[in-house]
Amino acid sequence: MDMTNIRARLIVVLVVLCGFLAVEGAPSATAATPSDSLWFDGTALTVQNGRFVDGQGREVVLRGYNVSGETKLEENGGLPFASVADAKKSATALRALGGGNAVRFLLSWAHAEPVQGQVDTAYLAAATAQMQAFLDAGIRVFPDFHQDLYSRYLFNSGSWYTGDGAPKWAVELGDYPTEYCGICFTWGQNITQNAAVQDGQYDFWHNNHGLQDAFLATAQTTMTYLAQHLTSDEFAGVAGFDPYNEPYAGSYDSGETSRTWEQNRLWPFYQKFRARMDAAGWSGKPALVEPNLFWNGNVSKEEGGLLDAGTLGSRYVFNTHFYDQKAISGILMWGNASDGQYSTDFGTIRDRASAAGTTAIVSEFGHPLSGTTSGKAPTVDKAMYQALDSRLSGAKWWSTPASSGPVLSGTQWQWDIYSGRHHELMNDNPDKVLTSGDAWNDEDMSAANMTDSGAVTLRQDARLLDRIYPSATSGATLAFTYEDRSRDGSTTLTWNPVPSSLPNVAALVGSGQYAVQVWRSSSTTAPTELHLPASFATASTTVVSDLGTAYAPPSYTSSTPVGVAAEPGGTGSRRLLLTDSDSGVLHFALVTNGATSPSSTVLNAAKAELAAWVAAKF
Repeated sequence: MDMTNIRARLIVVLVVLCGFLAVEGAPSATAATPSDSLWFDGTALTVQNGRFVDGQGREVVLRGYNVSGETKLEENGGLPFASVADAKKSATALRALGGGNAVRFLLSWAHAEPVQGQVDTAYLAAATAQMQAFLDAGIRVFPDFHQDLYSRYLFNSGSWYTGDGAPKWAVELGDYPTEYCGICFTWGQNITQNAAVQDGQYDFWHNNHGLQDAFLATAQTTMTYLAQHLTSDEFAGVAGFDPYNEPYAGSYDSGETSRTWEQNRLWPFYQKFRARMDAAGWSGKPALVEPNLFWNGNVSKEEGGLLDAGTLGSRYVFNTHFYDQKAISGILMWGNASDGQYSTDFGTIRDRASAAGTTAIVSEFGHPLSGTTSGKAPTVDKAMYQALDSRLSGAKWWSTPASSGPVLSGTQWQWDIYSGRHHELMNDNPDKVLTSGDAWNDEDMSAANMTDSGAVTLRQDARLLDRIYPSATSGATLAFTYEDRSRDGSTTLTWNPVPSSLPNVAALVGSGQYAVQVWRSSSTTAPTELHLPASFATASTTVVSDLGTAYAPPSYTSSTPVGVAAEPGGTGSRRLLLTDSDSGVLHFALVTNGATSPSSTVLNAAKAELAAWVAAKF
């Protein structure tokens, strides 16, 4: 995108107020909710009783992707997309092909405040318009001020690495040493081995040169702008704000530890950011706060997890990332991931959020799709989705489902429609034009790309990405599992087969995909929703529930206990809606695409088996 031309077309009004720039402008007129919306759609999310909850009182699970690493590049001016048209194309595909109902939307401090003390409203306007493309497709959004290695301006034109985040003026204030990583095999080693990166991070967390104050002022201006320029319906779709990506101290003061740094540096920063949210009109939305980057690493590990922040409660969400450092290394984990590989790791995330009195979201996870360890991606990613769904392995799920735990929200890294088609001058070097992969530090992790004709396609198995998940539950989910039958090459990965003790259920599922949810109802009248993947054509979907059984379920009505409807946004994606009329009652549902015209006898036999299983296990 030619940002110069955009700026020439936009009127920029900058008003200095209380040490930061406030953006003026009337909010847009209230627009209709996204197409295909039903009466219970479109409400804002809050955090209650350790869960995301919508305006109908339903427990909500967010699933989707990061949009996108393109923000870390310069080729489109720090925006996720080259145009609003591309953003709309991406949003439609993300919903219809990737099954997502949420995105982590990356923003750039360097582009939001390119001149110290001056917020670029042209950048904010362009970012807002691209964000609207997702909101209008019925996809919830939480913005993220992204940084990696503090700033690209720390790196010289010939460097092997680059960064993103802080503006050039912020780096110039620091007089940092020449960047050098020594023997570094991955870009992440710069975090702890590159003195320039360490010093930049240190200055930010100590507010040297007023850097943190400047960032907080820009963040407040950004949030004020969004609140003013999104319609009320669009703003309701904003789930919160991620203040800072992957925070790390840089270096510790004498006597300081990772834990005391979180307590005395990171948590006070989040409290200041929370106050800025309130001042910008975001008081009803949570801050999605990340602990020390290495708190849950399986190679690099430091004590943390906001252990001394007390009860986070409804105003904060415990927001973390998880990558299998051992698998990525190619040395520390030789084989593929297997059933239950990350049950303990994601169980730790659940436990930490619960102890903090809030819910959790895993806002980054995934595995490289090219390179020496890319062959592990089908199993690593399957195991991560499995761990998001349940804290149990498939081998244990049917025998002890009451220990399944809450279903975690998560956004995979990443959804970059320009994957393999970039034109990025690395560190502004015209002799280092990057086109392959993510065009950033040799990463290649986008689940999507575009064909020569401009169509968005998946780079990973659709069975893995487009999943059943309980997007909204009328009550509390007690157990959930999804057997996606995704592939590793020509091998079908089945980690949670239906046990032989349920022969009618097993026969009904056959070799198909299936999900099971068990929940306890609440007094809300809105239905429970499960996303239906494209592989679950309505005409070949079977539902077995205590609420009713159906093969090729009918269209939803308020009096239809088992029905199908379009998801909001007009993308062609669909959902299963299960309606009860009670409170405090156990319900269950099996959803599968493995059956072909099952008889009522078979459906009732499977229903009886599941009812007995629920009664015995819960």
